[in-house]
Amino acid sequence: MAKSKFEYVRNFETDDTCLRNCYIVVRLDGRNFHKFTEQHKFAKPNDNRALGLMSRSARSVMEELEDIVIAYGQSDEFSFVFKRTSTWFKRRASKLMTHVASHFDGRVVLYPSNRNLKDYLSWRQADCHVNNLYNTVFWTLVQKGGLTTAQAEERLKGTLAADKNEILFSEFNINYNTEPAVLKKGTTLIWEKRDETVTKCMKLPNAEEKEMTVTRSRRRVQAHHCDVIGEQFWEEHPDILEDDNC
Repeated sequence: MAKSKFEYVRNFETDDTCLRNCYIVVRLDGRNFHKFTEQHKFAKPNDNRALGLMSRSARSVMEELEDIVIAYGQSDEFSFVFKRTSTWFKRRASKLMTHVASHFDGRVVLYPSNRNLKDYLSWRQADCHVNNLYNTVFWTLVQKGGLTTAQAEERLKGTLAADKNEILFSEFNINYNTEPAVLKKGTTLIWEKRDETVTKCMKLPNAEEKEMTVTRSRRRVQAHHCDVIGEQFWEEHPDILEDDNC
C-alpha cells in the first residue's frame, strides 16, 4: 500500500519502550473509589468484600498475563511486576499499562536490580501498615469513641505508632497485633506449582474402558498475607527473582 502524505504524524509518537534487563512494575490506584465504596456501603476502615474483590481481580490479571511474576496489593492499589526478560507488547509502557489497568490510574516504573524491586515492595508493605494502623485508630475513635472525623484527625496529629497502639489497647481493648494479616500485610500473589488429582476414563487394548486417577502439577496463582520485607519470603520463593548478573 502506498504511503499517505499524512503518515508523517506518526513521528509525533513518543518512544515508550521500557529499558531492557529491568523489572517492569505497573502500579494501579483506584480512581474515584470513594464513590464506589459509598455506593456499595463498604465498611470502614476495611471491608472484606472490597479486599476480596481486589485480590480476585488481580489474580485474573496474573492468569492472563503470565509474565507477571509477583503482585502486591493493599487497600485500593496493586503493583504488578513483569519479569526482566519479558517482551510482552514489545515492552511498550503504554501497552503494558493499558492491558493491566481498567478503572484505575496507572504508572509504569522500572527497577534494574533485585534489591531495587525488593525495596519497592517493602516500601508498599510498610505503607500498608502505616495506613492501616492510622485508619484503624481513626475509625475506632469515630465509631466507638464518639468523636467527629475532625476531632479524630486532631487527636492523632503528631502521634507515633506506639501512641496509636496505646489508644487502641488502653481505651478500646483492641490489640492491633491480632488484627487480620491481610489488613496489616496486604496481599501478595505469586505463581506456585500445586498437585492436582483428576479421574480420567482410559481405553484399554481390549477396548474396555477403565477409570484411572492421574496426578499432575499445575501452576496456579496463590495469595499470601505475609511479610515481604524480610528475607524469609524470598528464600522460600527463589524462583520469583532473576539473576542480577544475567
